[in-house]
Amino acid sequence: MKNGKKGKSHGGLLLAAMIMLTSLLAGCGGNNNANAPVAEANTAAEASASPGAATAEPAAEPVTVKLQLKWVPQAQFAGYFLAQDKGYYAEEGLNVEILPGGPDIVPEQQVAGGSADIGVDWVASLLTSQEQEMPLVQIAQIFQKSGLVLVSKKDAGINSPADLKGKKVGNWMGGNEFELLALFDKYKLDSNKDLNFTKQGFTMDQFLGGEIDAASAMTYNEYQVVLESGVKAEDLKVIDMNDEGVAMLEDNLFANKEWLADNKETAAKFVRASLKGWKDAIADPEAAVDSVMKLAEEGSTTREHQLTMMTEVAKLIQPEGFDIAKLGYTDAAAFQQTADIALKFGVIKEAADVNEAYTNEIVEMAAE
Repeated sequence: MKNGKKGKSHGGLLLAAMIMLTSLLAGCGGNNNANAPVAEANTAAEASASPGAATAEPAAEPVTVKLQLKWVPQAQFAGYFLAQDKGYYAEEGLNVEILPGGPDIVPEQQVAGGSADIGVDWVASLLTSQEQEMPLVQIAQIFQKSGLVLVSKKDAGINSPADLKGKKVGNWMGGNEFELLALFDKYKLDSNKDLNFTKQGFTMDQFLGGEIDAASAMTYNEYQVVLESGVKAEDLKVIDMNDEGVAMLEDNLFANKEWLADNKETAAKFVRASLKGWKDAIADPEAAVDSVMKLAEEGSTTREHQLTMMTEVAKLIQPEGFDIAKLGYTDAAAFQQTADIALKFGVIKEAADVNEAYTNEIVEMAAE
């Protein structure tokens, strides 16, 4: 290289001499020296590339996790949809399939039977399934308060739960009725004799049409439907399960014990991504509802309704004074209270073994 630079500064005679010299060197193998810089560069490039090529492993296939929802896509499950859309599951190496629920789908049965790995349902429903010896365990608690209320029109004369006697009271059944059964028992009301406890449809038409006196409603869904129909809040009476002391923990995450035994790391990754999605949903309801509306059945709901739902759901997930950093942890006292109410009011026949019913191990692993 240095010789080349000198050649450019002399006259034609010197240049000709150098050309002759180069030819002679080529005949003696001097071209190896001339090409050495290139060879060294190539060798260096190969050397820098080879370690990566030697140690690189093909990208691992994402692990599939099937999540069974309690109901159809709505803001009640926005955290999971948002985690999916933001790539939080993919970042954990997961391929999460979110399975919608419905009136004929019992999440516990789906998970116990292996059709899903993780499910969303209420704790009371999980307790009854565990009593039936389904191999299930709670791995996270999402809702911190109950969202279930009984709503009636003022002219029905239901000013307290005692006034439910002789009335027609509706509930969706299928695992949603346990808090009401506890309420009836508290007020010494036999659901078979003292009142007409009937199956309620999944709209509020029966209530609005006067077919039932008191209807079950979630604060984030059916109660809002009633208000959206034109009924004013001041014309309604509401019986809140939290105020009555019969509130039970609701939306949780539970897994098949057999699956969990071999997939703790996968479960922790799922929980970590899901909690991240829920925190984002609470902080940005608009983005959460964007994710919901992509999956909601066309014509089944409105964006405005889902925004209201997200606002109300956030109040149950992060009630006033609750440290969001504790999201996902199952509070021992709250779970025990739910189990005690379930036993006292006949939801389960034998005391639940809470040490087997839930675990915080997965949430703790997710926090690491």
